[in-house]
Amino acid sequence: MGMAERSPTAGKIRDAEQACAELRTALKGAGITLPSLAVDVVSLAEHFPRPLVELGRCTPEVARRLADAVRKCAP
Repeated sequence: MGMAERSPTAGKIRDAEQACAELRTALKGAGITLPSLAVDVVSLAEHFPRPLVELGRCTPEVARRLADAVRKCAP
């Protein structure tokens, strides 16, 4: 394992990638696909990166299905 792979920045990026994968899997289980779901590369360009998960664009139908899924889980 190289030094860059052990850096705090690399850990943050791996964490964002894992969160993205977890969300993709959860959405797939609900029958929802966000085609642009990915780690936002622009958020990695700063001196102290703060990785963000880009949810991307979707059709109105997918947005409504996502809203329904969230409503079902909300208290």
